[in-house]
Amino acid sequence: MEVISIRIPKELKKSMKEIEINWSEEIRKFIEKKVREYKRIKALEEIDAMLASLPKAERGTAKNYVREDRDSN
Repeated sequence: MEVISIRIPKELKKSMKEIEINWSEEIRKFIEKKVREYKRIKALEEIDAMLASLPKAERGTAKNYVREDRDSN
C-alpha cells in the first residue's frame, strides 16, 4: 500500500474525531469510486471517437441486410 496525505482545517479534523467512522476506509472507497468513474468516462469517450470515425450507414441498411439474409435461405 502507498500512503498519501491531505491537509484539512482543524475544525474539520475535530468534527471527524467526534464521529466513529473509519475515515481511511471511507476515503479509500471514495477514491476508488472516482477512479472507476473516470475510467468509464474515458472508455466511453474513446468508443464515441471510434464510432464517429466509422462511415455512416445509409438509411435502411439494417433492413436490407435482414431481407437479404431471409431471402438467401
